[in-house]
Amino acid sequence: MRRLRYGLRGPLIALLLSALFWSSPAAAQELMDPGFAYYEVGDLDAPRPGPRAPAMMLMGGGEWVPEAFQWWLRQAGNGRVLILRASGTDELQDRLYREIGGATAVQTLVFDNRRGADDPAVLRVVAAADAIFIAGGDQSRYIRFWKGTALNRALNAHVRAGKPIAGTSAGLAILGGYAYGALDGGSIDSASAMADPMGEAVTLDRGFLQLPYLQRVVTDTHFDKRDRLGRLIVFVARAAHDSGDPDMVGIGVDEDTALCVEPDGQAQVYSADGEGKVWVVSPGRDADRLVEGEPLRFHAVPVTVVASGSRMRLDDLQADAAYEALADINDGEIEVVRR
Repeated sequence: MRRLRYGLRGPLIALLLSALFWSSPAAAQELMDPGFAYYEVGDLDAPRPGPRAPAMMLMGGGEWVPEAFQWWLRQAGNGRVLILRASGTDELQDRLYREIGGATAVQTLVFDNRRGADDPAVLRVVAAADAIFIAGGDQSRYIRFWKGTALNRALNAHVRAGKPIAGTSAGLAILGGYAYGALDGGSIDSASAMADPMGEAVTLDRGFLQLPYLQRVVTDTHFDKRDRLGRLIVFVARAAHDSGDPDMVGIGVDEDTALCVEPDGQAQVYSADGEGKVWVVSPGRDADRLVEGEPLRFHAVPVTVVASGSRMRLDDLQADAAYEALADINDGEIEVVRR
């Protein structure tokens, strides 16, 4: 059975809100709009079937990968999963509970403003979750609605407690120590990013989530299909510049693909069609030219491509690589040569 709870209900509450509206319309509106919608399916009282262990599932968007989800759910003890969103309704929880299977219950919180991220009811749901999945959508809404809130602190506490977390598309974009926030209202492409890497459209955010192995990482999604290697190199160059740390790394995940990370940093690539890959950008130095209003110049940037079924380590970025390449960006144009 699924139940929706949104705000306050009942004739008495309606009467009280009506009276409050005439004395303070703004206060009445705030009570009527808690800033989130809630959905659930399954048995919230069922015990967790198995033991729980830390895990991260980094999904590039597109189709879900059932094998990756089943691994992640086992790490959650096949218990209760919470889906966090800033758009949509309950369709993802139905798909996870009924098609993927393996969870005792799935809950969803959908936020439409910042207020809900400090609601005690939201924090209780987060604290009780065995695993948290951050859906796709618009990552700027996640940053604007959640950063610096009680929910932000609760998400980091969830990870510190050794509970699994995952994100797909926009949900993956916010998992890195540096995140492309799309805060200008768009989604910059590689050509535009390389043409003006210090421009206002390259909106990187930091200090949001504190995930193991990802504090020096910028993540990117829908990677090969949307030709995002150039922009990920820009993001890494900007993160290195902004942080003063030349060892910043970029991890791009293809559509229909997931990188599943174990507690020790060992990770495996899963892909729905066996073709998806994970791309690792690791310059180890600053860009050759990173100047406001001028195109990027960055020579011989190492790129490691990890194929479906292969493994890698997030602690030192060693991998069973499908191939390695060098990306050369000169005056905003990129050329990639396999080693």
